[in-house]
Amino acid sequence: MDLFTVDRQKCNLCGLCVADCPGFVVAMSELDGFPSLAQGGEERCIKCGHCVAVCPNGAFNHHLMSAEQCIEIDKTLLPSPRSVEHFLKSRRSIRTYKDEPLDRKTLEKLIDIARYAPSGHNTQPVSWIVVSGRDKLKVLGDLVTEWMRTAVKENPALDSVMKLGMVADAWSMGVDVIMRGAPHIAVAHAHKLYGPLGHEGCLIALSYLELAAHSLKVGACWAGYFEMAAVNYLPLRQALKMPEGNRPYGAMMLGWPKYGYSRIPLRKEPDIQWG
Repeated sequence: MDLFTVDRQKCNLCGLCVADCPGFVVAMSELDGFPSLAQGGEERCIKCGHCVAVCPNGAFNHHLMSAEQCIEIDKTLLPSPRSVEHFLKSRRSIRTYKDEPLDRKTLEKLIDIARYAPSGHNTQPVSWIVVSGRDKLKVLGDLVTEWMRTAVKENPALDSVMKLGMVADAWSMGVDVIMRGAPHIAVAHAHKLYGPLGHEGCLIALSYLELAAHSLKVGACWAGYFEMAAVNYLPLRQALKMPEGNRPYGAMMLGWPKYGYSRIPLRKEPDIQWG
């Protein structure tokens, strides 16, 4: 099967597919001037879909995605810079949740958006584990505190910074500082063979997930204690049923926020060094 095809009735020979290809996969043919496969291009193709996306006439079709399969961008739906700024600044880390859980469709929608996050070499390394229900989360939280009590003994310096002993004691007294009573937790993980690409891919995907949650009025918060325990404590990874060879790279609490916000709080001025 050819790597890509070009509809010559639609192609206007603009050359955008050539100019925008990150792997120099496409070249303009010297014979007829139409886009063609560059020498060795198939080996360099990362299947990012830029060639399909950049074509203004829908003439370019990659064998993994046709122009018809790719949603056409509706510019009327794109937010203005002012809207983006307000949206990002109004995001809050939600640490108090309603008892009502999110429905499955909402969770699926969040992850569907997050899968469009960028990843190195378009590896798309991210997999997800979503755990729902406070009974299940209680079991996971107990495992987090098990790791914490061990870490307090083995790494006092970490405890002094992260207050692991205090958090574990609070958990035993019914105060949830680990998952804040959220009804769901989403864990992003990737196979260790992806190396830093897996780590970075998961972090970016989780960032997309958090911002998508804000757009849907869903509360979200990075679960740092949970992530630390999942990385360092095999019993927790086993309880999550994480595939062999995969590593957790981040976790997000999710649920309907109990409270709303009316103001954007202040932040430090940016520390910038201009070159």
